[in-house]
Amino acid sequence: MKSIKDINFEGLRVLTRVDFNVPLNDQGEITDDSRMQAHLKTIKAILAQGGRPVLMSHLGRPKGERKSELSLTQLVGHLERLTGAKVLFSANCIGEEAIKLSNSLKANEILLLENLRYHIEETQGDREFAKSLAKLGDFYVNDAFGTAHRAHASTAIIAEFFPANKAFGLVMEAEILNVDKVVNSNEKPVVAIVGGAKVSSKIGILENLLSKVDHLIIGGGMAFTFIKAKGGLIGNSLVEEDYLEMAASVEQKAQELGVTLHLPQDVLAGDDFRNEAKQKVFQANAIQDGWMGLDAGDETLAHLKSVVSEAKVILWNGPLGVFEFDNFAKGTREMAHFIAEATQKGAFSLVGGGDSVAAIKKFGLADQVSYVSTGGGAMLEYLEGKLLPGIKAIQS
Repeated sequence: MKSIKDINFEGLRVLTRVDFNVPLNDQGEITDDSRMQAHLKTIKAILAQGGRPVLMSHLGRPKGERKSELSLTQLVGHLERLTGAKVLFSANCIGEEAIKLSNSLKANEILLLENLRYHIEETQGDREFAKSLAKLGDFYVNDAFGTAHRAHASTAIIAEFFPANKAFGLVMEAEILNVDKVVNSNEKPVVAIVGGAKVSSKIGILENLLSKVDHLIIGGGMAFTFIKAKGGLIGNSLVEEDYLEMAASVEQKAQELGVTLHLPQDVLAGDDFRNEAKQKVFQANAIQDGWMGLDAGDETLAHLKSVVSEAKVILWNGPLGVFEFDNFAKGTREMAHFIAEATQKGAFSLVGGGDSVAAIKKFGLADQVSYVSTGGGAMLEYLEGKLLPGIKAIQS
């Protein structure tokens, strides 16, 4: 993989796709700048190599309309503070003004382009729009792993205009390398924890991981589809009836491949889906009617701790319960601690997927695991074994 650290960008305009899709409050203030922070190492590396970064991103879903509340001009001041560089702004991401500004960039200056999605052609993957964007750079860098699964103009189509002058940014590089550490690991045992609400959203991941892991832990609401498929009684717990056969086939394949599948042994149930619900512990396959499993039980957690503590490689994607409710957050919180402890003992740990990332941050353990992916949907598709358009465009 060609790293931007090895490229001499002296005097070149480096057209860089970033993901500045940050949350803003009603006053246009950034409430979480973690996505901007993540790209700093790429931006600073380009500047250090003598390049002139031309940054392009989307913000929200304006669907081709110019909406002031989704303008990237709101990010200029904060970007200057983060980078220590002067930031110019182009009110349109294509056209003469943008070209003129990109050509005028001096050393230690950055150009930020207006929201790509003000143009519907961006999400349509329009080639002419991509060609217009390409006029703003001499070299193309894709650093937006979170949009790599979309065949958009700025993430996939544009690369054809830079056949010999394109590379991954440091965020993209890190995401690819760290996911590959899990799915192509030579160290054993490899443990994957896959949780969340629905089996339907994780089937591709489960099927792809079976040939790559030694232990597969299934938690959260999706576990009850597996438990019911085995004839268990799950009360009012979440279940996807259409996926009972699929769950059974996953378990059968796990047995054939010698993968140990771990389902909850006991659960903390509630009589309603709310934080203040009455609580009762049941064996996971013997939940009474009127009760729904909302968290992993203590027996389950003791067993999972023993599995995770022996791991050499760990993937965590999805919570073990409704961790948004403090009264049903113990299982997810404990899993975060198990993974942090295993990491401290030398295991490689990757946490990815929106809920897992939210959980590891909520419990203050993000800095105690090996890598926290910001990829979201892109990471999920990559774990399914799909070749993402944004990655393919750079590699081809």
